[in-house]
Amino acid sequence: MSTSTVRSVGKSEPLSWSRTVERELVHRTSVAEVLLTDVRPTDTPHVFLAAASWPRAHATFPRDGSQRHSPLILVETLRQLGLYIPLRFYAVPEVFRAVITDLYFHLSPADELPARAGATEITCSARVSAVRRAPDESAVGLRLNVTFAACGVAFGQGGGGVRFLDGARFTALRARSAVDAVPARPPEGWYQPPAAQLTVNHPHDAVLALDQGELLVSPADPLHPFFFDHPTDHVPGMVLLEAARQAASYRSRGRLSRPLFGSLKASRFTELTPPARVLCTRHGSTCAFRILQGGTETACGTFSYT
Repeated sequence: MSTSTVRSVGKSEPLSWSRTVERELVHRTSVAEVLLTDVRPTDTPHVFLAAASWPRAHATFPRDGSQRHSPLILVETLRQLGLYIPLRFYAVPEVFRAVITDLYFHLSPADELPARAGATEITCSARVSAVRRAPDESAVGLRLNVTFAACGVAFGQGGGGVRFLDGARFTALRARSAVDAVPARPPEGWYQPPAAQLTVNHPHDAVLALDQGELLVSPADPLHPFFFDHPTDHVPGMVLLEAARQAASYRSRGRLSRPLFGSLKASRFTELTPPARVLCTRHGSTCAFRILQGGTETACGTFSYT
């Protein structure tokens, strides 16, 4: 990835890192989990500039012994942009439900800055494409591609697709399977690998359990302040991505812990029960993963570490 200088906002005032955006527009209950501080359109249609504040120490996002931020904080920033921009600028009603269909991220380690004291000010350049609209002109789907920069130097990219469904359409989409309110704790006999084997900061950040050699999606803390910041009727995409990352770390004995590239595609919802299986296949410095539930693949993806 080549370095570049981020463009100005045009006639607008400079981006601000002083306060967060409305938590409701990024689907967060806790203000502490809101990373975006400003989002503004540019003079170019469908192009936006945004500011994000990445804390030096986040309870959930581990640093791999270095001073670099976790790739997952980039993905969470991407997720928040994928919600805020459509809700704020594309007339998507706040009551609509967002469904992320796929995502990717790519980091350039040579261009990454170390985590700074207090927080790192991140500038994001986001381009919206493939907008699908309802008859009333509200967006019902779009794609987003984002470049992430610090101190004017681009160090990462990410993107993905998102759909927006009204209550009736979302209910119809969810009707094919029953769900529980929160993830069930592992039954007796299941084994939660030590935090160090999953490269997480604390045992409550583990989202995997081991059952006779199989890795299962099983959050240690069903009320985790980040993964389950608000009630959900399915396993969130961030939990699936982190489960796959932890599985790759576990299967590789910690050698594959901080991916520089990652992708996730969801073919259907992953239900809270029964616990989904995580399959990892390593090919050198690349790990392909699949999420299976009841014999059906619900999501798949790839991580690359060099």
